[in-house]
Amino acid sequence: MIAKLLVAVMALAAAAAVPVYAPLGHGLAPALAPAYAPAYAPAIAPAYAPAIAPAYAPAIAHAPIIRAEPVDPNPAYSFSYGVADPSTGDQKNAAETLQNGVVHGSYSLVEPDGHVRKVTYTADKVNGFNAVVERTGAAAHAAPVAVAHAPVALAPAPVAVAAPAARYTLPAVAHPWG
Repeated sequence: MIAKLLVAVMALAAAAAVPVYAPLGHGLAPALAPAYAPAYAPAIAPAYAPAIAPAYAPAIAHAPIIRAEPVDPNPAYSFSYGVADPSTGDQKNAAETLQNGVVHGSYSLVEPDGHVRKVTYTADKVNGFNAVVERTGAAAHAAPVAVAHAPVALAPAPVAVAAPAARYTLPAVAHPWG
């Protein structure tokens, strides 16, 4: 008996969960006329609508409206930076711009041997990436540093040897597993 009652309750719950639609001139709309239905669309229940309708209007969660950011058809940017550290000798700089789809840029640095390397480049969709590398300046080698050594005596040093340690033996004990 309880099983029949349970089946009947489940059938009623399933029937109540099915949305009821009313025909309109341009399409279908829910019969319970939620907040998003147009004001001119009256809720008309058709003759085939189930006799049991939910006594509440289902809550409708509206998704947030996502708007695409505008796309700039001709983006442009420009940046530059430089480093000049006299304590380490690090010296470099770079600059780049994008205008009308063409990238123009350059960077330079001081190499460890003292030469200055400068790279100037352009890049676009037609010609690809093109770079011109220049290496200027003379190698700035540091003067050799004179190192004076004191005479080193190569006599064998006496080695101290420790006396042999006393030997201790453990008493014979039978192993518990053997």
